[in-house]
Amino acid sequence: MPFLMLKDLPRYECLLEAAKQFPELDPSACEVFLLLLRAGDQTFRVCDAHLQRHNVSQGRFTVLMLLLDKSSGCPKSHTPAELADMAGVTRATMTGLVDTLERDGMVTRRPDSVDRRMLLVTLTDKGVDFIKGVLPDHFKRMAALMSPLSEPERKTLVKLLTKIVAQADTVEPSRASDPVDATRLTVHLR
Repeated sequence: MPFLMLKDLPRYECLLEAAKQFPELDPSACEVFLLLLRAGDQTFRVCDAHLQRHNVSQGRFTVLMLLLDKSSGCPKSHTPAELADMAGVTRATMTGLVDTLERDGMVTRRPDSVDRRMLLVTLTDKGVDFIKGVLPDHFKRMAALMSPLSEPERKTLVKLLTKIVAQADTVEPSRASDPVDATRLTVHLR
């Protein structure tokens, strides 16, 4: 589901006109904001189409990635609560994601050897094979999307987007437990 529900973005001149009616509207900020949403939607669409061809949702893919140790490429165990925190979703959402991954044989739950009350989620061999099979093309798509940007432009974009992310948390602090956020995230992660 796209975040920006506009087929065509308004021209800058239209934003200038709208600012006459709504003095709070900053035309250049609005233009950048709308284009940022469009870029996010398009990159999400490209990524989602690839994952759908592999019959995996964004959310399930995220869980599989969180369970793969990036330095060794081996499975790494986490509690469902840790996974929920790392993904920025509610524990209920994570439980649903882990349930479907377990049903499909991609992960297992097992008691923690130190604290038997705790469950650990770990990738199975099938899960490791699956994620390692999806990643090469996933990374190629990332590179293809970013290919129009030079290395210095990419670094500048990272700095700029980091500022926006930090500002977003001051405007509206993140709360994964917020029912509205959880509902929205659930739609995108399942």
